[in-house]
Amino acid sequence: MRTIIWFIYFWGYLLLALPKMKKAQRLEAAGDLDARDALVEPKIQSWARSLLRLAGVTVEVSGLERIPQGPVVFVPNHQSYFDIPVLLAWLEKPHPLVSKVEVKKIPLIRQWMELLGCVFIDRDNARQSVSALGEAAKTMVERQRSLIIFPEGTRSRGEQLGEFKSGGFRAALKAGVPVVPVVIDGTYRAMEANHMWIKPASVKVQVLEPIPTRGMTREESKQIGERVRGLIAAKKGEV
Repeated sequence: MRTIIWFIYFWGYLLLALPKMKKAQRLEAAGDLDARDALVEPKIQSWARSLLRLAGVTVEVSGLERIPQGPVVFVPNHQSYFDIPVLLAWLEKPHPLVSKVEVKKIPLIRQWMELLGCVFIDRDNARQSVSALGEAAKTMVERQRSLIIFPEGTRSRGEQLGEFKSGGFRAALKAGVPVVPVVIDGTYRAMEANHMWIKPASVKVQVLEPIPTRGMTREESKQIGERVRGLIAAKKGEV
């Protein structure tokens, strides 16, 4: 029953928020991006927090004081679909995410993601992915906006860590902004561990020390994915 109610609320909220979405689109079309963000960010954060409450997911967050001023690229591990509302709700404020291009086919979700400034990449099209991440780097610098990237590319559905692909770090390296590793633990227990039925779960999120990318050597930049993976694995007790 919890799962059914959750999904009804998920879509019902988005439908009721249509007037806000249309207003945000008008602000964007008029070039008033600050007003757009002032409308969109609280709305998305409120939606994400309400989804977590309805699911019975409690979140303990630590390390927010480690986030530096200015734009950064947050790099979390990826256990569950619930990682997204957790980060949108509790990582200070909602930040744009890098998402697979297939998500653009989902109505309402696509429009809100576009308003938030999310980046869509086609994993089967290397040229498009590089171009999209290049635009994301440009926007980070020009708009002073941070970005969330899941370097595993897909959910682990458990405690294990997948391979950290290097492509996702290109935006941080190109923009010269810090990489901030984020440890997520427990989100898979809310859904994936229950054959996709939603159940209450306790989640811990820990923000680790930022890694400056400005001035990195070529070799250091090649190894940044494994470095971040190692830091997250160590905090999760896997090494």
